[in-house]
Amino acid sequence: MAERSFAKEVQKLRMGAGETFHGEGILAITKALLENGVGYVGGYQGAPISHLMDVLADAQDILGELGVHYEASASEATAAAMLAASVHYPIRGAVTFKSTVGTNVASDALANLASGGVTGGALVIVGEDYGEGSSIMQERSHAFAMKSQIWLLDPRPNLPSIVETVRHGFELSEASNTPVMMQVRIRGCHVHGRFTASDNKRPGMSVRDALENPRRDTNRIVLPPASFLHEQEKINKRLPQAMDYIRRHNVNEFFGPDEAKVGIVLQGGMYNAVLRALQRIGLADIYGETKVPLYVLNCVYPLLNDEFLDFCAGKDAVLVVEEGQPDYIEQAFGSMLYKAGGTTKLIGKGPFPMAGEYTGQVMLDGIRTFLDEHGGGILPSKGRAPNTPLPSDSIQQLQTKVPMRPPGFCTGCPERPIFAATKLVEQELGKHHIASDIGCHLFSINAPFELGATTMGYGLGPASASAFNDRQAERRSISFVGDGGFWHNGLTSSIGNAVFNRNDGVIVIVDNYYSAATGGQDVLSSRADNRSKSTKHPIAKAVKGMGVEWVRQIDRTYDVGKLQATLKEALTTPETGPKVIIASSECMLNRQRREKPLKQAALKAGERVVRPRFGVDEDVCTGDHACMRLSGCPSLSVKQLDDPLRDDPVASIDQSCVGCGNCGEVADAAVLCPSFYRADLIQNPTSVDRFADRLRRRVIGWLKNRRERSRLIFAEN
Repeated sequence: MAERSFAKEVQKLRMGAGETFHGEGILAITKALLENGVGYVGGYQGAPISHLMDVLADAQDILGELGVHYEASASEATAAAMLAASVHYPIRGAVTFKSTVGTNVASDALANLASGGVTGGALVIVGEDYGEGSSIMQERSHAFAMKSQIWLLDPRPNLPSIVETVRHGFELSEASNTPVMMQVRIRGCHVHGRFTASDNKRPGMSVRDALENPRRDTNRIVLPPASFLHEQEKINKRLPQAMDYIRRHNVNEFFGPDEAKVGIVLQGGMYNAVLRALQRIGLADIYGETKVPLYVLNCVYPLLNDEFLDFCAGKDAVLVVEEGQPDYIEQAFGSMLYKAGGTTKLIGKGPFPMAGEYTGQVMLDGIRTFLDEHGGGILPSKGRAPNTPLPSDSIQQLQTKVPMRPPGFCTGCPERPIFAATKLVEQELGKHHIASDIGCHLFSINAPFELGATTMGYGLGPASASAFNDRQAERRSISFVGDGGFWHNGLTSSIGNAVFNRNDGVIVIVDNYYSAATGGQDVLSSRADNRSKSTKHPIAKAVKGMGVEWVRQIDRTYDVGKLQATLKEALTTPETGPKVIIASSECMLNRQRREKPLKQAALKAGERVVRPRFGVDEDVCTGDHACMRLSGCPSLSVKQLDDPLRDDPVASIDQSCVGCGNCGEVADAAVLCPSFYRADLIQNPTSVDRFADRLRRRVIGWLKNRRERSRLIFAEN
């Protein structure tokens, strides 16, 4: 169950020529694929393009009507390998995944694809995940495109430009027999706007047609001697063809006056931010009219010498707006200017930071600094005075008053008790080397658990612990991998590797029924029914099939005591070889998405609905807060009592509690205190419920009165 459904929005994909399409960037990309006769689509979810995969999944009926084959791929490598269908056949294909990690996983397939080249248009839609909102290491796709000679498009973040770039991507790929990347940043994925739609097109050749009419061209297979010739073909044939297409079809755009002393060259994805900065300075308006010439690179690789040199003609200085490092574009343009004997001064990372996201303030400061130094009076008087920044003391006050918000587990997350059990085992057996993995479980590195030493890639947690396979050591390593990572890469690279090398470590597979961290998409082991995918394949069977003999399945991770005992057994058993614990419970977010509509429907129908809630008995709680140190649940906080004899605040559970019971289970496993209690909130109670409630109240009232009488007797004596 994905975190968001696009079932209603995808109906817009049926729009025909002349109709106005309103929507989000990811919907526009899907519509553009259909308008340009795509024959097959695949991909792997990951920010910022997870919702693009969700749109495609919800649009399967529409894709099927047009004869478009769609797959949710097992990994980015699987997705990229799909583009092999465009090598020998004139079929347009598109795949999508997250960069940079997704591109890394897909690199082998992409390199082979780029070497042999393609016949049909092959488009790789990459979610460029760079900046402070990113969840991965900070790298760019640019270097990979240059390395493999894959043309890289970077459209302006508005719907008409994105749609036009999809068309250019397919046509450029076919014109140069080369795969094309189109990078879209998070703002491009989620920008809202409109464009004039065109009719959807059935693919000229479908995958079914290709199956029935097989073709092959030995020259496109990456095998010597053809592979030696591919490099020459890239440079002598494909590159000139690509540059000719970019030039003839005006893929790059020019805005502003024809003549000026300065100009700005920018990546297409930076256009909105640049224009906004110029508007704030007073050199542009909200409609895109600018007094500073702009050379917008909707194609950032390859770059055109003549276009750039013509733009520089008559200008004293040109600013290159290139987010991230290294400064590939600036270096390339600098080389062009030097070889041409140009006198225009090229400015890039001087007024801008070498690394880091170009936020609104960074963009404003950088462009203002450039224009102030090289603009020759183009700045209006009000533009010379910088915007009033927040005083340093105000920033410091914000830092002290607004607490940090590190990433952490959701309320009721079934992974939280796994790490509580791990902490309890470490308290008994001592510290262990713990290898983490990509996924929600990686939040265990933060407080209150502070577990995990490394994370080396999706599904590679156990593989990263393989160097610690020392059978003479007194302690075993512990490694974690999620169900998404397990099916993505972990089954062979981690589990198979551990079996083959007789690794003696402990592997915990965190199974929450979905690829939860990327938005709740189904995986092979998901318990849900999926109309187009095969699910309900147990992880335990796959693990045993790889040769693991010591396997333990735990179907309720909230049982902290059982988890603790199982983990201790794995760390102390005399059996050798990998020890695998599969800890399974449904992701609480997906469970709430699934159950809330059912409960609301039941309430409307007048049916009985029970909602469990947990609380803390203030009279019993001692205020040592150990429960929080072993839980960390956001719904568990502290409360100051009015009792003057008790200075320490007690534990308190707020209304965000989802009734998972983890706090009470942790308290019981850690032998902390009996202060936790469960209360069931009953809506639409039956007559039996009402009778039981009256009986409880009478018994409780009688016990209260008895206690008061005892107190009075004690006071009199």
